[in-house]
This record gives sequence, C-alpha cells and structure tokens, in this order.
Amino acid sequence: MEFLKAFLVGGVLCAIGQLLIDKTKLTPARILVLYVVSGVILGAVGLYEYLVDFAGAGATVPLTGFGYNLAKGVREAVAEEGFLGIFTGGFRAAAGGVTAAMIFGALAALLVKPKDKS
Repeated sequence: MEFLKAFLVGGVLCAIGQLLIDKTKLTPARILVLYVVSGVILGAVGLYEYLVDFAGAGATVPLTGFGYNLAKGVREAVAEEGFLGIFTGGFRAAAGGVTAAMIFGALAALLVKPKDKS
C-alpha cells in the first residue's frame, strides 16, 4: 500500500506540472520555481509534513519535496543555532542531494558521448 500511495501522490504532482505546461504560458523553469517555492511555503507552515507522512517518497522526490527539505532544514537550524540558522539550514539540508546531482551529472558527461539528432 505504501508504494501505491507514493505512486499516486507523485503522479498527481507530476500531472499538475504537465497541466501547467499544457494549459498555461508558464515556462518549465517558472513551473520548477513554483514547485520549489510551494514546497518551501507548505513546509514552513507545517502542511507538507502530512503529505510526507502519507506518501513518503511520492512527496519527497518531486521538486516540492526539495522545497520542503529546504524549509525543514532552516527550521531545524534556527531551533539549534538561532538567527544564523536562517542562512545555513537550507544548505545543510540539501547538500547531499545537490552533491549527488553534481557527481552523477559529471559522471554522465564523462561516460556518454553526445550525438547529433540527425
């Protein structure tokens, strides 16, 4: 049942993104920013936590989950360090994911030879 919940919630988030691409004039970059900011706002007010508890990876893997992770990291850092946590919490919370993306991107660039579409 856990996999079904994750699939459904992740699928709904992706379907909303696809609808935004198809039915609005928003660019994919603006939709990306909208998703991250939505995750930050929902995480900051404590609503995204319920979605994470319900759907697990279906809520944490999409871009809204990245925003939620940033908000959660800032909230925890502020509780531990005070005002300086505002500046350091998001970096610490997202460091693992950003590092993995950079490493895997560099590996893909080294291992894969791009070809023309023709």
